Amino acid sequence: MTVSREVELEGHIIDSGMMQSCFGIIMDLGGSFSVQEFDIGRHKDEESYARMLVEADDEDQLQSIVHELHQHGVNPSDPKDATLVPAPDDQVVPHGFYSTTNHPTYIRHDGEWIEVEDMEMDCAVVVEDGDSPRAYTKVLNAIEEGDLVVTDETGIKVQPPERPRDSGGAFGFMQGGVSSERPSESTIRKIANAIEETKKEGGKVMAVCGPALIHSGAREDLARLVREGYVDMLSAGNGFAVHDIERDIYGTSLGMDTESLDHPRHGHKHHIYTISEVIREGGIEEAVESGTIESGVMYECIDNDRPFVLAGSIRDDGPLPDTITDAVEAQNAIREQAHEADMVLMLSTLLHSVAVGNCLPSTTRVVCVDINPATVTQLLDRGSAQAVGMVTDIGTFVPILAEQLLEE
Repeated sequence: MTVSREVELEGHIIDSGMMQSCFGIIMDLGGSFSVQEFDIGRHKDEESYARMLVEADDEDQLQSIVHELHQHGVNPSDPKDATLVPAPDDQVVPHGFYSTTNHPTYIRHDGEWIEVEDMEMDCAVVVEDGDSPRAYTKVLNAIEEGDLVVTDETGIKVQPPERPRDSGGAFGFMQGGVSSERPSESTIRKIANAIEETKKEGGKVMAVCGPALIHSGAREDLARLVREGYVDMLSAGNGFAVHDIERDIYGTSLGMDTESLDHPRHGHKHHIYTISEVIREGGIEEAVESGTIESGVMYECIDNDRPFVLAGSIRDDGPLPDTITDAVEAQNAIREQAHEADMVLMLSTLLHSVAVGNCLPSTTRVVCVDINPATVTQLLDRGSAQAVGMVTDIGTFVPILAEQLLEE
């Protein structure tokens, strides 16, 4: 005897590949389906609708199929209110709690759909009841006893962003593509246009930076972008800030002159001396105010009031006083910053970009640049609907981007 569930898909489900993917999921998991209703949008601005009956051998198999379909935006045709269960203790979620994707999500409460705020993957959804109910994500370590947590998958609607039908507009080219060619000025021009459009819309651009950006000689150009307001906030590790400041104080990055490529005598000590000087001043802001730091990315962040988050790691020397060494505290600071970003430039840093990417909704525009193709592919595969990747030297990309934005 089989069991069944009626589900529905709507949107640009044909050209986005959504419908084909759902058929494949059902068959791969051993189920079967029949299409009960199918209305096709006949113009590019018209959406399509399909209603299907999904069948499986038993309830467990059906639940597995429906769970996978749900992650792709398939929803029950007869939605019920979401199930809310109080958290039994601090940092403890009820059994069967709903673990989020990074896609726009809605929960049904008192017969109404409520959009989930601060969307990111691998969180719980908490509902605040009342005259104006709210739903928002919480990481597990932030759960408090008594929080009303959404469990199971009843009354939950996920809407994965759909692939655009054309490449029009400033963001049309950002569709998960990865270019492994030599630096393309036309692609960088499009990225510059996307940044300009984001700023015109009142959005914020965040740069996620690795030390290779300093080593490659792109420091001054990124500093210009910060100064001129094309980068609104910065997320990086201790090493990036240290080498940026080292370049200002000693003219080297990790002991090497980035212009002559010479290694000055005792240059390998410069980053330690740099950390010591900043600690002596009390922090980066104090070192800027005293004149110890006179240029660079961190200087421009302080001088132009651009917020930054420096997250520490087990590898750090020092670290700088501004570096957040508590992992959970650093994660929360990154999360708060990421939720404000409308566009993110991931510049030659895999691990830090993954950390930020985990906090981003799939609707955030993402540009990833790295010399390693695997890095670009891994980051873009994390689920942004508007993303572009370039496999190229960061020391070439940033100067060309700055030229496109600042020297028109």
